[in-house]
Amino acid sequence: MEQTENYRREEIYDAERIEKLSYHYREILALLGEDPEREGLLKTPERVAKAMAFITKGYAQDPVQIITSAIFREEYKQMVLVKDIELFSLCEHHLMPFVGKAHVAYIPNGYITGLSKIARVVECYARRLQVQERLTVQIRDCIQRALNPIGVAVVIEASHMCMQMRGVEKLGSATTTSAFTGVFLKDTRTREEFLTLISNRYR
Repeated sequence: MEQTENYRREEIYDAERIEKLSYHYREILALLGEDPEREGLLKTPERVAKAMAFITKGYAQDPVQIITSAIFREEYKQMVLVKDIELFSLCEHHLMPFVGKAHVAYIPNGYITGLSKIARVVECYARRLQVQERLTVQIRDCIQRALNPIGVAVVIEASHMCMQMRGVEKLGSATTTSAFTGVFLKDTRTREEFLTLISNRYR
């Protein structure tokens, strides 16, 4: 797994890819009325190209493989919750950031995964052009497919710069999305336990 990750990191910063991205960012600067040749902007196109390559590195990763690389048999049938997972993503509508936290829980069905793998799945999907609604469902479905647990619950709380810096310009606004499978969908008590555990008074 580590060798595959190293290869993909090299792929992200492929020289030809960065050069092509840099060319287009240079053109964008000129179209915005700037002089791409002035001192402060000479290296900006390349910096932005590398930044965008990093921000979207999730395209080069397989989230199911992240989970399946660390699966262990364990007869534990209570909730496993990883909360307050920081996420940074780009809204696909305006290419502006949205930032927040994901809370992910599952109830094992004979198998568990390493706790860090849950956070890495969030990271993998977040590092793509996204909408928050789809991101929430993708995380849920990945864990359900890879582990086949009794149920999965995902809640994401995020602030969107496309709402705060442009458009309605509403500072402090936040968006919450949720997605459930299995027992979290069918059993109100289990769902309420999850929601209580991630509520503000427990942080």
